[in-house]
Amino acid sequence: MSTQQLVKTLISSNKAIVFSKTYCPYCTLAKENLTKLNVAFKTIELDTDPKGSEIQNALFELTKQRSVPNIFINSKHVGGSDDLRALIRNKKIQSFLSN
Repeated sequence: MSTQQLVKTLISSNKAIVFSKTYCPYCTLAKENLTKLNVAFKTIELDTDPKGSEIQNALFELTKQRSVPNIFINSKHVGGSDDLRALIRNKKIQSFLSN
């Protein structure tokens, strides 16, 4: 399976997924916000995953976003931590959560 296909499979097979790095404070904040919303999510830590850099490159091809966190809910690209916070603040997160 190609890395691109792996990424697409991970996105489609999880209600929510956060591509993260263990040392990133924005990643930590995004994961805390999802936890507060009681959203079950999978985390892929790109700095510890053996294919981390390949996954990050595949994500860039897919989303044009190089930074982390890179968040998907119900296979829809949310963006990063600030994007997630904006959806929560503007009460638009439910449109991503309901599917």
